[in-house]
Amino acid sequence: MINQPAGFSKEFTHIRGVIVDLDGTMLHTAQDLHITINRVRHDLGLSALTLETVISFVGKGAENLVRSSLLIDQPEEQVNARFPAAMQLFNLHYQEINGDYATVYPGVHEGLQAMQAKGLRLACVTNKPMDFTIPLLYKTGLRDYFEVVYGGDSFSRKKPDPMQLLQVCADFALEPFEVVAIGDSINDAQAARAAGCRVLTVPYGYNHGHAIQEVDSDGIVSSLLDAAHLIST
Repeated sequence: MINQPAGFSKEFTHIRGVIVDLDGTMLHTAQDLHITINRVRHDLGLSALTLETVISFVGKGAENLVRSSLLIDQPEEQVNARFPAAMQLFNLHYQEINGDYATVYPGVHEGLQAMQAKGLRLACVTNKPMDFTIPLLYKTGLRDYFEVVYGGDSFSRKKPDPMQLLQVCADFALEPFEVVAIGDSINDAQAARAAGCRVLTVPYGYNHGHAIQEVDSDGIVSSLLDAAHLIST
């Protein structure tokens, strides 16, 4: 299924590379993050947050996730003072359970295999730190699909900045218009637009609690397999 927003173009030809987001696009990781954040809050003497609340903070990196989860019921001055300790706790707890409750979305393996069969070069770009990204990719059987993997700490800036995506284009020796980025949030779409890549979004991810239909993309695909069928070299 492909939803066609205003201005949608069916032309996904002459594509040679695909950049795929991780959380909310390939993997449902919200339960891992929910448990981790509530362990951090418990250690700091705070009450648990709902899954929906934690999901609304996902997508802008670990620092934003932790900070937002503290700002919800504490003043900024107190959060600033507790933030370094909170990040240490987050790293400790997330390392313990990273991937334990994560599941691969339907069509992900099939979609990546179909893209490989078309000769497309694949990269994974996420705002998750690399120390969590690489083990998670291996644990879920996704690592070997990707020539290049960049996390939120790979460069000085992360999505929605285009830096990571532009580096992938350089790594692959491709022009941005030859690359499609696939993600679940406005950060993915804005990064792709700024880089000059085409962009597809999936409707089942997180997007900070907002409807994916609100995001400026070139189309909404129901799965990575649908994306693979749409893209041609």
